[in-house]
Amino acid sequence: MVNSVRARIEGRTSALGGLERCKLKVETGRTYFFEDLELGMDATVSKTVTMEDIVKFASVSGDYNPVHLDREYAAGTIFKDVIAHGLLTASYISTVFGMKMPGPGAIYVAQSLNFKAPVRVGDEVLARVVVVDLMPAKRRARFDCICTVNGKVVLDGEAIMMVPTRPE
Repeated sequence: MVNSVRARIEGRTSALGGLERCKLKVETGRTYFFEDLELGMDATVSKTVTMEDIVKFASVSGDYNPVHLDREYAAGTIFKDVIAHGLLTASYISTVFGMKMPGPGAIYVAQSLNFKAPVRVGDEVLARVVVVDLMPAKRRARFDCICTVNGKVVLDGEAIMMVPTRPE
């Protein structure tokens, strides 16, 4: 199922300018249904941030803050160089949920984020989610979420996801 969803998405994006060049390291797996989840289960995705990613995120989000796009401007800030948008980094958590665990069909209900450190061009971000609570009455799962660069936490928080049940 996951591979057919991915093929349909890639076919559409190909016609729209090509996601086939995306540099996201994702191994699609099976869909985890609510009944499959257990406390402590985890999944990860890693992504090396490029300037092209930052420019595309600015275009999609409308956030053209020069600290993300203008090296000369950013040199005069506490960061000394451009940094990735915080929500670009957070989007890698969404990638884990949508592509790894629980996978296709899972829907965000809530997300909290704490930004701990900047992410820079060339940084490899490791996004990890861990199941910490299961709420069967509403098919909800709560996850701890963390993004690291070279072992240093750059973002953490938690998410609640609505997870599909196994088809009968």
